[in-house]
Amino acid sequence: MMRLAPPGFAKFNQAHSLNVVYGGTEANVAVSLAYFGCEAVHVTRFPDHALGRAAAATLRFHGVDTSRITYGPGRLGLYFLETGAVSRASQIIYDRYDSAFSLIQPGDFDWDAILTGADWFHWSGITPALSQQAADCLLDAIQTANRLSVKVSGDIYFRSNLWKYGRTPQEILPALTAGCDLVLGNQANFEELYGVEADTFDDACHRMQEKFPRIQYFTDTERESVSASHNRLTAKIFDGTTMYSSEVYDITHIIDRIGGGDAYLAGLIYGLLATDDPQYAVEFGAAASALKHTVEGDANLVTVPEVEALVQGDKSGRLRR
Repeated sequence: MMRLAPPGFAKFNQAHSLNVVYGGTEANVAVSLAYFGCEAVHVTRFPDHALGRAAAATLRFHGVDTSRITYGPGRLGLYFLETGAVSRASQIIYDRYDSAFSLIQPGDFDWDAILTGADWFHWSGITPALSQQAADCLLDAIQTANRLSVKVSGDIYFRSNLWKYGRTPQEILPALTAGCDLVLGNQANFEELYGVEADTFDDACHRMQEKFPRIQYFTDTERESVSASHNRLTAKIFDGTTMYSSEVYDITHIIDRIGGGDAYLAGLIYGLLATDDPQYAVEFGAAASALKHTVEGDANLVTVPEVEALVQGDKSGRLRR
């Protein structure tokens, strides 16, 4: 997508120009993993014009393989961001109807060729929200990943205001979730989407595993919003028997909080791929997300040494030479 935002902390009705950033949930995860040294491939469909090519060029600039991107009719999805400060909240306006991505078809990609040799496939609940054909294409990808023993993670936060094609998240997401090895979601999501009622997150995870036995990990972040400029962030992951939690990060001067969840998931995926240690992974993911709040734009542009320094307690921000 293209993100359009007034400069600095200006409100929409003050803007005489808009800054352009390219991003999007799965793209943000791919960029972050590329900065961690992983071979990241983004699979999507862009409009066949200069803006679509510019979006792809941005991904390439950040080290993401764009060779699997297709191009065709439609427009580039947009969203408009007004950045809040102190007690004034940020706000987002989506403009994604009839985007090139929403017109995607299940036969547009050779998932066997794309996923053979891959370690991980990631998707978000935004993709199936856009159209039935996007949901069908995603299901094809997940089923292929399962057949090829590729790990699958799903961010099931589904953006309720995007579902406008006659189907509900409750109708679409269960089949997609069934193919996941890791799910990002909270207790309220599990009840609203899958009818799983529980008193605690731990209990909800156990009940979800009964319903979706393939899922190995459940994870979520917890954010305390002291103000638009000051948040406290922590993360947790459940592996079926044990709940692992990260340190609490007190983020007192937020530069850009968009993409914080994507940064967390990228860090978590990196940690699990690198060590298969849930405690290391959740600490790395939470630290990566905390650092994202200091980076302008949708994607997290930090490296493994930067994240590990924060995990090890270096919060000084001291000048490095």
